[in-house]
Amino acid sequence: MAGPPRKLVLAVIDGLKPAMLERAIASGRAPVLAAIVQRGAYVDSCCAAFPSVTPVCAATIATGVRQDEHRIASMNWYFREETRYVEYGSSFSAARRFGVVQQLTDTIYNMNLEHLPADVPTVFETLDDAGVRTAGTTYLMYRGRHRHEVSRETALMRLASAVVRRPTMGPKELFYADVFASRETGWRSQLGLPGVRDRHAGCVGSYLGEDDLFDFLLLSLPDNDTHSHRNGPHAQVTSIANADRQLERVLHAGGGIDAFLEEHAMIVVADHSHAAVERRIDLGAVFEEFHVLSPGGADLGEAEIALCPAQRSAMAYALLAEGRAALVPRLVDLAAEVDGVDLVMWRPAPREGAIRSGDRELRFARGGDLKDERGRRWSMEGDLRVLAGRVEDGVLRSDDYPDALARAWAALACPTAGHVLLSAAPGYEFADWGGVDHVGGGSHGSLHRSDSLGALAFCGVEPPRERVDGAWSIADIAPMIRAHFGAPG
Repeated sequence: MAGPPRKLVLAVIDGLKPAMLERAIASGRAPVLAAIVQRGAYVDSCCAAFPSVTPVCAATIATGVRQDEHRIASMNWYFREETRYVEYGSSFSAARRFGVVQQLTDTIYNMNLEHLPADVPTVFETLDDAGVRTAGTTYLMYRGRHRHEVSRETALMRLASAVVRRPTMGPKELFYADVFASRETGWRSQLGLPGVRDRHAGCVGSYLGEDDLFDFLLLSLPDNDTHSHRNGPHAQVTSIANADRQLERVLHAGGGIDAFLEEHAMIVVADHSHAAVERRIDLGAVFEEFHVLSPGGADLGEAEIALCPAQRSAMAYALLAEGRAALVPRLVDLAAEVDGVDLVMWRPAPREGAIRSGDRELRFARGGDLKDERGRRWSMEGDLRVLAGRVEDGVLRSDDYPDALARAWAALACPTAGHVLLSAAPGYEFADWGGVDHVGGGSHGSLHRSDSLGALAFCGVEPPRERVDGAWSIADIAPMIRAHFGAPG
């Protein structure tokens, strides 16, 4: 009779670029990651969601579905029901434009407890229901079945109590910055300060391992993303080495690399990749002929459109129902002419999507004779050059835009998404509402392979049966975890 499944650690290294992981391993600076790759499987093309920004991708990793189901549309989006913008943290400057209290409330509470539908379970909720002992460090998606009160253990948290007041629902063991801590570990994250977050995760993970407090641990290592934003994706070797040291800390608590990997399964995954940024796009200038809703929303009655930049992606919402049918094509035409806008996406009909690049256009719908690389069926009409695509033996393939139709459709069909979606060309980024960009550094968000294909490595766990060879997605991670523990879904 088979025994209980191995304990499993899911480590999400934010923005982990495959070429940089390979360089870090080859240089000897990532021994834990090297051991996982050597003992198991390595994928250099695990496809992100679109927009390939952290909130969307975190929700997909945590639930196993895309945003047509989980409804987390982007980093910045317009909340139709509440007639306001939602801003999850593009930059501190952007947060100030929308109100820091509202931004923190949306990110810490509303993303999990309100924006993510109750009928879309996270992997924590599924495993909690199955009696698996769950644990997680600071990660945007943390919803579980266990109630956690706000921590009052630090002076910083006592100062933040004006914003962070309510309890939340998370995994059995939850350590979210210094906001929620199910146990006193003695470790602090300075409220999630970049450069401290990975170390906090490593220390907490070590504590949990030493005291045998989890069967499943989501270990979030976000500092690689911050380092890459600032210094560019080709500087990631240093931040990957730092993340590896925190993994080593966790494995050391289990007896070292060999002993730990004998008893534990490991999944290491990037939520997205990173691309170099050389130029910025001012979204307000693109649509300057329209009255754009301001961050405060005081001009809602007069505003024609809402604009939502999110790094290398963006969305535009047509706010007035009257005249929308004519307005959306105008927005598409304007955006398609902008230097740096690679792809423009919209829905010309409820069951149809359209993608435009310059004066070329492609229309598509679910169902039909054409397959994508994951076996989904589509019908398609127009210019395949929009996606640099080709059809081989009835299968649509594109080296530049992986899993393009499914990702674009999930984004367009998301109930909270805009009417027009934009994907930036390589080298370009949309400045956020605070005027911040990452020119000279790295960024992500587009449909392009450069920031869509991240790294994946795993050992001690089987891939999901429904996955098609050679076409990995971050949506495969939750099914892998659930299957490992024999949990439904």
